[in-house]
Amino acid sequence: MGHGRTLEYPKTSVNRVNRYNQRATYDLEQIHSIINTSTVVHVSFNTPDPSNPFPVTLPMVGVAASFEHPSASLGEPLDIYLHGYVSSRLMNLSRNAAQAAPDSTSPPASTASGDGGGEGTAQGLPVTISATLVDGLVLTLTPNTHDVNYRSATLFGYANLVTSLEEKVWAMEQVTNSVVRDRWRHTRVPPDGAEMQSTSILRVKVVGGSGKVRVGGPRDELKDLKRDDIRDKVWTGVIPVWECFGDPIEYRGVAQGDGKENRVDSVPEHVREFAREMREQNEKYALAAVVDTSQD
Repeated sequence: MGHGRTLEYPKTSVNRVNRYNQRATYDLEQIHSIINTSTVVHVSFNTPDPSNPFPVTLPMVGVAASFEHPSASLGEPLDIYLHGYVSSRLMNLSRNAAQAAPDSTSPPASTASGDGGGEGTAQGLPVTISATLVDGLVLTLTPNTHDVNYRSATLFGYANLVTSLEEKVWAMEQVTNSVVRDRWRHTRVPPDGAEMQSTSILRVKVVGGSGKVRVGGPRDELKDLKRDDIRDKVWTGVIPVWECFGDPIEYRGVAQGDGKENRVDSVPEHVREFAREMREQNEKYALAAVVDTSQD
């Protein structure tokens, strides 16, 4: 956006963090970073089936990006793109919601200008998208104060099927590269007709969001810190946790063709470097979170 502005999701009754609000963040860049760093996001929605009162939550692959502004940074308003099978329940519900909308062409309100984010600001299927990264297990003097170092994000928005072929192919590229950086151009692309027909892409127009982040070590209560009998026998500290990307392994299973799936002798540089960088990045953050005193 320039000018050094930090954009935030407006605080509303929907996205405001109440419990441990000192851990809350509404910063677009931080929230979008959590979404794009998570291997899997969870998408929740309600169904119109009166016999099923339970909300549905699906693990999916998604990415925060903008087709209208491809060079937009994580600190700018972004959509969430989700990849799924064409006739899945979520895709069908999104299709039905768009058809039932009184005016499905009306543009959504601004998501981060400070005056948007209210209910009814966009058409489509209402969904909630969440992601969590665990960075450490915090062990304290008593069970009640045990905690977890984590980064979490929750977004609220309206899902619609992408109908433009150009946007659909673009979104498929973004989703693929969100799994392994730069993977798209190292594969057989573009997808063929059958693949395009069997795949649907959802674009979620985000109208609100928030995040929570916990860093640091144990935070025991004063009543326990005053008891030497407890402190002399109970170990406290943090077990760092990070998602570890291992060294890539060639697939040697039986293929439909000549009996060997992989015929490339060496692991491509983009695959090897991605695994190494993610492993180092995740470990570095988890270890730094242990000694981060910003919330103490």
